[in-house]
Amino acid sequence: MEERKKTAREIIEGYQGPPVRIMEVCGTHTHEIFRLGIRRLLPSQVELISGPGCPVCVTPVGFIDEAVYLALEKQVTICTFGDLVRVPGTKKSLADARAEGARIRIVYSPADAEKYAKEHPKEQVVFLSVGFETTTPAGCLSVKKAGEDGLSNYSLLVANKTMPQAYQALKGSADVFLYPGHVNAITGTALCEHLAEEGISGVVAGFTAKELLTALAVALVRFQEGKPFFVNGYPRVVKSEGSPEAQKLIDELMEPCDSEWRGLGVIPGSGLVLRKEWEAFDARKKYAVPPIQGRPNPACRCGDVLQGKCRPSDCKVFGKVCTPQHPVGACMVSNEGACSAYFMYGNGCPL
Repeated sequence: MEERKKTAREIIEGYQGPPVRIMEVCGTHTHEIFRLGIRRLLPSQVELISGPGCPVCVTPVGFIDEAVYLALEKQVTICTFGDLVRVPGTKKSLADARAEGARIRIVYSPADAEKYAKEHPKEQVVFLSVGFETTTPAGCLSVKKAGEDGLSNYSLLVANKTMPQAYQALKGSADVFLYPGHVNAITGTALCEHLAEEGISGVVAGFTAKELLTALAVALVRFQEGKPFFVNGYPRVVKSEGSPEAQKLIDELMEPCDSEWRGLGVIPGSGLVLRKEWEAFDARKKYAVPPIQGRPNPACRCGDVLQGKCRPSDCKVFGKVCTPQHPVGACMVSNEGACSAYFMYGNGCPL
């Protein structure tokens, strides 16, 4: 009789290989793995660590300071995703600025911000454009639409980032990367395949319980083989070529630039900026925003968390001074943040 194949859960629970550190690059993966109780299945030699895949979390303090400057000094209307409102800046958050009379509007997409600008021509409107390859196309589309609508009162404060250089910067911080499926849906798999050739292993993972368990099981099986590897564990969404249309749109409106990542510092070529022909929609240039060097709270260890150097629960202010109601750092604010996940699902203890 043919031997029954083991399930993904059985592979994970029965793992007896060498110690392995798997980095959940994506914040949504961190939250889902906690929420689904997958950490309970892990043997002691399997360690999950958080990475820089939360766009709000890696956005530096200086960006918040720039947004506060625009809101209070230039009296623009700031349109933003809700997560950014309570992220602390050097002295103030956007919530603090709103309490002082600044116009801060929560939107669900850049298209909402462009529409608001069109409907309120007497207001200068700035959308806070943060995110990775997944959300960047939507910001580009809003700029094209603003151009088509002839708007002169809409612009972006850009902090969009790209993942390839971050993976290189994190080389050696984990044995296996759990790649974010939604990013790879845009970029394709060529980069990950190339990284495997350079010795960086990883598995693209989806977001359901089955997909996450399968990705972790594949990672453990392949890790024991002792060779760098790449596996696309999300083939129903991620194709080798990614989304050529989205890639073309980004390339049409934006170009690479050096970018600061919270915790990782400035990573060359890891950011995006609007091309010269679209600079009328660049808020920094439009409002001559001065150079602003943000200063994070020295008690906050978000930077170490984002590099996998510590767990959120290792931070002295975690769960005490720093809570979702009164966050000290971005990782406690965002619904993709590692600190938020640890706080919500057991203060960092395997459940």
